[in-house]
Amino acid sequence: MRKHSTQITVTSLLMLFVAPPFIAVANTTPESETTSVGAIESVETVDAAKEAKEANRSASYLPKDTVRIMEVPALDMDMDEVAEETIFERITDVKKKTDKFNLYLNMHGDFAAQWRGSEFESGKFQMRQLRVEIKGNINDVFSYRYRQRLNTGDNTSGYYDNILRSIDYAAIGIKLGRWQLLLGKQCSAFGGIEFDINPIEIYQYSDNIGTNNSFLTGADVCYNFTPRQQVHFQIVNSNALPVKDEYGDYEPAKMPLMYSINWNGNFNDVFKTRWSASLMQQVSHKQLYFFALGNELNLGRFGTFFDWYYSRDGVDRHGVMTGIVGGKDPARRTENAEYMTFLWHMNYFFHPKWNVIAQVMVDNEGIYSSHQADYNGTTVELSKGKYRTAWGYIGGIEYYPMKNSNLHFFLVYVGRSYKYTSRAKAFGAEDYYTNRVSVGFIWQMPVF
Repeated sequence: MRKHSTQITVTSLLMLFVAPPFIAVANTTPESETTSVGAIESVETVDAAKEAKEANRSASYLPKDTVRIMEVPALDMDMDEVAEETIFERITDVKKKTDKFNLYLNMHGDFAAQWRGSEFESGKFQMRQLRVEIKGNINDVFSYRYRQRLNTGDNTSGYYDNILRSIDYAAIGIKLGRWQLLLGKQCSAFGGIEFDINPIEIYQYSDNIGTNNSFLTGADVCYNFTPRQQVHFQIVNSNALPVKDEYGDYEPAKMPLMYSINWNGNFNDVFKTRWSASLMQQVSHKQLYFFALGNELNLGRFGTFFDWYYSRDGVDRHGVMTGIVGGKDPARRTENAEYMTFLWHMNYFFHPKWNVIAQVMVDNEGIYSSHQADYNGTTVELSKGKYRTAWGYIGGIEYYPMKNSNLHFFLVYVGRSYKYTSRAKAFGAEDYYTNRVSVGFIWQMPVF
């Protein structure tokens, strides 16, 4: 499918004044580019991933002067408490005194060397993430947020919600006491800490998040029981693309919506929760159920989180199972797919400027109910059970050169191992593994 490069126009900039700074996310989903009806083997940019309030705040497990960007689904209208000095302020030496207009450039660039098995595949410089973002608080009630990916193509056949897929956010926020409302394009109110983190901070998403488009149009209502306990109720469109592009040859549903409930808890900045449950009407008579349990523990300089995700797809939204059993150029995505993910992340600041990270994740992917399907023109039986286990390993070190800044440089290793069962090998699948070594930088650069 041919794609057009994203362009920022005057009209796009005017749209900035209809979007908010708080919003629930990850990232991310995953936010992969438009794909064919076939498989999504592995998506490294979630175009997941993945977001809610984009805060330039210090996580409790970081040293005081180190700022790490989090995407917390708390619809908090207040701007960041620990704000990095903007480029405008550095150049002019004039202190910015308003938060009505804030301009950021979200960047993740690296040089990556990639291997498949023992064979070296490629080495290149690239920008894994590049997004322009404008957000602000108009007053105590109204806020806005706009964010667009500059390195993601768009779909030539149009969009279900009449807005470019490269646009993550185009929304307004309304705050009325303990109630908060978000209207427009936004991130799905999914749980999970991985999903919560700004996509530029992610070195490799799990399959469950990295292959799931999570930026959709609708409304989110949030109620804050206390400043640290909140619940979200969200209704958004199920699809960003037309059904034919999203799933293939299926009858569209008359009201394809997704309903989510999300609980965000904070217990003394030591233990935090991001839990959610979602129901999505995908196509006519086919639904998706998604559950996420994210749990984060912060103990001084040491931080860790554990996520569990489960997706039960009436039609394979993630695309991985279609890639295994769908054959060549399938007319439609397979049915009755399921994905379960376990993820454990740890990091330790052994020095105010140095952080080591480690992560392990496992995705179990299969069919939850046996059924017949087309495979290269032949009707076959897809038996219930697991078809693939995908392991992921991440280890690296980060260096933060400036106080009160998110800018950091990194050296990271990412390994993936894909193990197929006999069910999948009957369709020609073979085990393999990949390795990647990356050196680069991450920065949510505050321009103004």
